[in-house]
Amino acid sequence: MRLKTLIVDDEPIARRVLREELELIDDVEVIGEAADGAAALEKIGSEQPDLVLLDLQMPAMSGLDVVRHLELGKRGKQSKHVPVIVIVTAYDQHALKAFEAGAIDYLLKPVGQERLSQAVERARRVTDRQAMERIAQLQEIGGTPLAARTRRIVGKIGEEYFLLSADEIYAFQADGDLVWIVTAKRKYLATQTLKELEQRLKNSSFRRIHRNALVNVEHVRKMSALSSQRWLITMNNDQEFVASKRQARTVRELLTW
Repeated sequence: MRLKTLIVDDEPIARRVLREELELIDDVEVIGEAADGAAALEKIGSEQPDLVLLDLQMPAMSGLDVVRHLELGKRGKQSKHVPVIVIVTAYDQHALKAFEAGAIDYLLKPVGQERLSQAVERARRVTDRQAMERIAQLQEIGGTPLAARTRRIVGKIGEEYFLLSADEIYAFQADGDLVWIVTAKRKYLATQTLKELEQRLKNSSFRRIHRNALVNVEHVRKMSALSSQRWLITMNNDQEFVASKRQARTVRELLTW
């Protein structure tokens, strides 16, 4: 799919240079330009670009103001479409604020072709992930009761994203900042935190047994007592998890299923 891109900069020359550079990148379609923040928000609403290359220093409404407006709209559900934002500026002192506001990359002018291509590729990966997550969310919309809904979880291997049924997932395992999705034969990298996944699956067969593990009760084959309050849980794929003392009550509940 072509990456629909909007260029926002108050300098016509800067917009032209970016357009010419983007035309050299495969599967990128420049759908418009804007010279200020207000015009950018209007075009984002009407054209719904996937990617916005956004200057910071603009009259009336800065690039950071645009990003904050979009993020507020997303949290308040006022906006149905929030594009991926890449800041393009001649100043580097606002990088942290840009990332905190929601930008995914920060390019300094003059932008080289290689660096621009890297930012576009990063934006493409983000939009691909968002598209998969939207598909997953659509699987959960409808009139059926929550417990009966088909949940879909987004997993990643390399640069590919996969829609996984909750039923085929054995466990989620946190490893530092990463969360792995464990299935019968392979592991996927999750796109959500363990806390977010636990919240999504709170009315399902998944149970937290450790601060780093969430297991699917339907795939538990064996439970062995290590002590009065610690258990070794063996899954159907022979992977083992130790339930922490803190989660002993949860483990005992599993025994009644």
